[in-house]
Amino acid sequence: MNLEMNFLKVFLSMSFSGALLILALLCCKRLFKDKISRQWQYYIWLVVILRLLLPFGPEINLMGKLYQSVDQIIIRAAPISEVQNALNAPGDVIAPAASFNSDTQNANSPMEKSTAEHPFQVIVTLLMNHMWLIWLAAALGMLIRKATIYQSFLRYISAGLTPVSDLGILDRLSAATEWAGVKKSVELCVNPLISSPMLIGFFHPCIVLPSAEIPAEDFQYIVLHELTHCKRLDIFYKWLVQITVCLHWFNPLVYLMEREITKACEFSCDEAVLAKIGCDNRQDYGKTLLDAMAAVGKYKESPGAVTLSENKQLLKERLGAIMNFKKKSKTIRLLTGALSLCVMLGAAFVGVYPAQAKEPDSPNSKAVKNEQGDLSQIEKYYSAGSLPLFAIAFSRLDENAQRTWLEKLYTANDPAFFSVAVSGLNTNSSPFTDFSEKAYEEGETAFFSILTDYMDESKLDSWLDRALKDEKWNFQSILFDKLRRGDDFDALKDKREKELEEAREAEYKAAGVTMDGKNYYYQGQLVNIFLDIRANKSFYTLNMNPAGSVHVKIIRDRDDKIADVAYMTEDEVSRLLEGMTDDDDWDDEDWP
Repeated sequence: MNLEMNFLKVFLSMSFSGALLILALLCCKRLFKDKISRQWQYYIWLVVILRLLLPFGPEINLMGKLYQSVDQIIIRAAPISEVQNALNAPGDVIAPAASFNSDTQNANSPMEKSTAEHPFQVIVTLLMNHMWLIWLAAALGMLIRKATIYQSFLRYISAGLTPVSDLGILDRLSAATEWAGVKKSVELCVNPLISSPMLIGFFHPCIVLPSAEIPAEDFQYIVLHELTHCKRLDIFYKWLVQITVCLHWFNPLVYLMEREITKACEFSCDEAVLAKIGCDNRQDYGKTLLDAMAAVGKYKESPGAVTLSENKQLLKERLGAIMNFKKKSKTIRLLTGALSLCVMLGAAFVGVYPAQAKEPDSPNSKAVKNEQGDLSQIEKYYSAGSLPLFAIAFSRLDENAQRTWLEKLYTANDPAFFSVAVSGLNTNSSPFTDFSEKAYEEGETAFFSILTDYMDESKLDSWLDRALKDEKWNFQSILFDKLRRGDDFDALKDKREKELEEAREAEYKAAGVTMDGKNYYYQGQLVNIFLDIRANKSFYTLNMNPAGSVHVKIIRDRDDKIADVAYMTEDEVSRLLEGMTDDDDWDDEDWP
């Protein structure tokens, strides 16, 4: 399993774990909504957020068991009779030995074996391999959009922002800041364009009021509410939620969590303010909230700011909570503690997909492998021709077993299953490296081509340097193609052919045969038929010139060196001409 797929599995398990916790907390809210502290209902979501963001968990957890069960279902329950035809492995195609014209030279070389995939399988494979890019692009797009909206909102606020300079108001702000326990300096400004008091600024907090003309009692409640947001770092909390939503944009339950946290933020802040000012002042505080809500609607606040009033739909519920506020009993506090422990233990129990369990040498992988009997399963899938199930079973084998199967597929000349097997290997692993060497040394271009499909550019460059040094032209062709440098190979091929032509002319001249364009001369006589068959019969030169008067053949030794030049007998000429007449695909095996 490659790194990207492992990452996706871990991340999806984090999202699924978080979804289970969200559902559990929503159920808890229905059961204990008015009994448990609103602040607990606000901060308990941090456990869920940590579960969604941190890829850590105990070694044994629900997600690990779930993924193992899914893999077992795929291995055991999938019908073996579903023989896959996704990959075809054609045999070697040998080029014809010769085709005749005035001057022909051919070299027989095995064509590369390739595996052809069904277009739908190619599309699905590409999507799976690049799923993480789709996720990342969407997450970054959402995050950039939210940040842009927040920046636009801040520019809107800053455009009409006026600092409060009234010393009396600033004194009341200073007193409220000290009473709320806020250590940092907080600015106070006015902007008539906003609809509700709000707090903005990450590191330099600023309370923004719609107007400075606010009664002293309302001012105290409003400022205390916003200072409570500041003390609790609610702006940072909100942006942590926004980042979580962006990362888990595909999970619908995350959006429910965002809405619940937004509501809980204001409820918990109201509760904290009432705990500070006392239950006797709850009616006055509720009236301040009503007055603030009367102006809502002028501008849609950014998700990055915290306001006194989020929307009018929550007004009735918030007022009801304010009127019914009372300090929680000791029993309720104990229940809250027990619930907190349950949620944290639940988050740990749900856990995430244990990526380490997929490593070949890990104890968990060995245990799963022994339980499922992969060595017997993989033989069954191979016999049935099921490529997908073979790939799953192969990924569960340890390195020694994988090496054994690779050797078996290589010896059996089965590039289709060999390709499926190596696709799951690390390119730096010993089996991958060893079989690359083996295919190269033994001249197996088909298997070497398969292996290069999974090499990165640096490895391909290294192999190309070696093939150039060894003058292995078939391998050079493969590597130039994989590096998308076909033009370079064509130029190199033209240069080589020119050098071979020059060397051939020099060799013939040393043996007494000279060339003038397409004309061959031997001992000053123009040659009618000129024939040169290489020692291994894989390459020959045949030239026919009706104006010539003699028939000449080149005789080579076992080392392919010219041993002699001789005149062809009439019998040899007859056999050659008969072969050309009877069969256009002349077989050079008729010649000694």
